[in-house]
Amino acid sequence: MSFDRLAAHYHWMEKIFAGGLMQRCRTTFLAHTKDRRHALLIGEGTGKFLVELLRVNPRIQITCVEQCAGMIQQAQQRLAREQLDVSRVSFQQMDALRWTSPPGKFDLVVTNFFLDCFRSEQLQKLIPQLAESATDDAIWLLADFRVPEAGWRRWRAGAILASLYLFFKLMTSLSASWLTPPDKFLANAGFKLSDRRLFNFGFAHADLWMREG
Repeated sequence: MSFDRLAAHYHWMEKIFAGGLMQRCRTTFLAHTKDRRHALLIGEGTGKFLVELLRVNPRIQITCVEQCAGMIQQAQQRLAREQLDVSRVSFQQMDALRWTSPPGKFDLVVTNFFLDCFRSEQLQKLIPQLAESATDDAIWLLADFRVPEAGWRRWRAGAILASLYLFFKLMTSLSASWLTPPDKFLANAGFKLSDRRLFNFGFAHADLWMREG
């Protein structure tokens, strides 16, 4: 899986396809990050959430794991345009499935529009691996697409997702062919869903997960 071919175009593609939907999802629970000190952002892409996190939290240190060099470059350019302190961000170009961290380091984990890239068996490996890097009081922010349970909303979401998966499989060799909800993997890793907000007739959601003590 490689997003290198799309990195330079991802910003305008998101704007045309989703308008402000994805950013609204990303930032829904941003207020909950104000007291966090060490954040792990996985698959951050072009840095739209990263910028807002740095703005609301002047003391946070951020590790940003991103496989695509072009996405990292886009994020760094965005930080420079916004004149934000780049010294608070450590970019690591690496496949998330191969990334490792000292246990219990991060009190904030963020996976925005990222977990939908993986098959069920990959999530079964990835989520516990990320959870191991989190502190006992960590929060996990997640934004992604979803399929409503029934009716025209379900058919609509299914048609859009089928087109998206086909496009990204052709352009990026995406391994997943369909959306796997990560809820059971997060629960098994010791996190509990605290709040969920739905957007666009249930086609997208923003989650706040908290580690159970």
